[in-house]
Amino acid sequence: MLLGKVVGTLVASRKEPTLEGLKLLVVRACEVDGTPSGATVIAADAVGAGIGEVVLYASGSSARQTELTNNRPVDATIMAIVDQVEVLGETRYVKD
Repeated sequence: MLLGKVVGTLVASRKEPTLEGLKLLVVRACEVDGTPSGATVIAADAVGAGIGEVVLYASGSSARQTELTNNRPVDATIMAIVDQVEVLGETRYVKD
């Protein structure tokens, strides 16, 4: 799984029928403190995340292993909303 920050939403009025009903979010990879640091992906939201939240997301075939995304053509799925990150005993991120 990868750490990312939700930076936007994606709306597509026409799409593959199996994508109907999926909430699509724009996620940018981030550091453990929530600072954006990498590539941007479009991810299906399996947990009800919102803009500004730090999340864990899976990509590739792992992204299709949730009840919501099973057998759907997705390459990234948000699997968790992060509440806190601690590294070597130091708290690096706490959700507002």
